[in-house]
Amino acid sequence: MRTPQRPSLDSLRQRLAEQRAREAKKPRDGFLRETFLLPRGEARAKAREWLDRWPKQAYWTEIESWRERPGDVIEFTMRRLPTAD
Repeated sequence: MRTPQRPSLDSLRQRLAEQRAREAKKPRDGFLRETFLLPRGEARAKAREWLDRWPKQAYWTEIESWRERPGDVIEFTMRRLPTAD
């Protein structure tokens, strides 16, 4: 039985560079973020779900940004702290 060949160093360098580029784009402020694209009614329900599940007082939960898209669709980003004290 043959042992598998090692990946080339160029391939490893490229993957490492891609991973570092992805990590560099992530904000380092400690907040968890999730972006949604939902019809207006469902967007309200999802935002309410987040605010009920992770109260603003403990998790600093908020709608970070939002915008209207064609067809009465809302794109929004929710953010919160990962844990409460």
